[in-house]
Amino acid sequence: MMLYPTAPEAATRFLKFVNASPTPFHAVQTAALRLERAGFQKIREKDEWEKDVQPGGKYYYTRNQSSLIAFTLPQKWKQGAGLSIVATHVDSPNLKIRPISKRTKAGYLQVGVETYGGGIWHSWLDRDLSIAGRVVVAEKNGGFTSKLIKIDRPILRIPTLAIHLDRGVNDNFKFNQETEFVPILGLVSDQLNGAAKKVEDDKGSILPPKSSASSIQENHHPALLALLGEELSVAPEEIHDFDLSLYDTQPSVLGGLNNEFIFSPRLDNLLSSFCAVEALAESVTADYFATLEGNVNCIALFNHEEIGSVSTTGAESSLIPSLLNRLSPTPAALAQSIARSFLISADMGHAIHPNYTSKHEEKHRPYMNGGIVIKTNAKQRYATDAVSSFIVKQLAERRGGKVQEFEVRNDMPCGSTVGPMLSKLGVRTVDVGNPMLSMHSIRETAGSHDVQSAIDLFHAFFEGFSKLDQGLNVD
Repeated sequence: MMLYPTAPEAATRFLKFVNASPTPFHAVQTAALRLERAGFQKIREKDEWEKDVQPGGKYYYTRNQSSLIAFTLPQKWKQGAGLSIVATHVDSPNLKIRPISKRTKAGYLQVGVETYGGGIWHSWLDRDLSIAGRVVVAEKNGGFTSKLIKIDRPILRIPTLAIHLDRGVNDNFKFNQETEFVPILGLVSDQLNGAAKKVEDDKGSILPPKSSASSIQENHHPALLALLGEELSVAPEEIHDFDLSLYDTQPSVLGGLNNEFIFSPRLDNLLSSFCAVEALAESVTADYFATLEGNVNCIALFNHEEIGSVSTTGAESSLIPSLLNRLSPTPAALAQSIARSFLISADMGHAIHPNYTSKHEEKHRPYMNGGIVIKTNAKQRYATDAVSSFIVKQLAERRGGKVQEFEVRNDMPCGSTVGPMLSKLGVRTVDVGNPMLSMHSIRETAGSHDVQSAIDLFHAFFEGFSKLDQGLNVD
């Protein structure tokens, strides 16, 4: 990795996080390792951990390897305490390998993929792509386990058509995401050891019956399964299923004249997730940790935000309601906990673009490295209101931070995130984020100084929300 001696230190740490996290599975694993280094203890949802947690304790758990909850209990914790939650998501638009991916056409081995989320799909063309995710493999003891995999070299590409064969490409570029967006894995001839043999294209016929229900050997190119097996040190026949995505092998870097930018994949929303993890991990060694009173400090890293959050690991799952119930199991204590809680929904925001300034409302134009963005929408596509906005401004001010405002134009639709759906629990919520360009491209841009700004805000939240809330009279 390149060294950046004059760059913001938090930004350089983020580069390592995002480069190690091509999928939600890897992001959760990387976050868990960071928390464990800070002294957090792993607990499991299926256990009665309520009996074991102690005031002053630090805990985390994961669900399906793709979402994470972590929390710290204050020294004087008791049931009915609120939760101070920073909620983010760890998924990004990408291409997922289909359950039956084997494709052959015009002498090429290809891999069938499905689009996930609302990506800027043309940005995936002519990129050096590889594969990452998780694989279910057989163990020697007769059991099965899910292993993470990340192939660290380019093996796939989706080539564009030469301009000589499409003279109008610069006037009106469109492509079919089903037929013209299929990655190339290799050449058929290489799989035949150079033998002179004509290979027919796929005819769309039904695959032959499987040797067993759990076998996937006929569903994918043998070369692909062999590559996965080699990476995991297992035989291809021991691979029983997988969740695999494509990712860009070009690493995340700092850029600009003064390293003021981050050029990276998956900034939305691994940057917010990194800042949440760092703030909670750092909080346990901060001077204020031993004297904290009131709320339980918590982070929630969700999956599937890019496709609506409706899943076992998304924001509309039972993850937060379950945590609230298990920490405050009686109806009265639960109601008190919800009333005392506050949630910061942290997801990236839209910075003003110098080539498209008309896309922003004239007075709501966030700038990169200008501080955290508070996102507001009268139609409640964001959950921010005057009270929750006031709280964020007060907290940011305590660390010398700045805030910016974002509201969409009246003639444009507004995006959304996990804030509104989590606010349905009755928890006060604000939507914030760091400003960025090219959201949902395979390569995005954000401000390198904004990383520390977000960490500082979350630190101030964990340190000071409970006391600030005591002096706030609303109901």
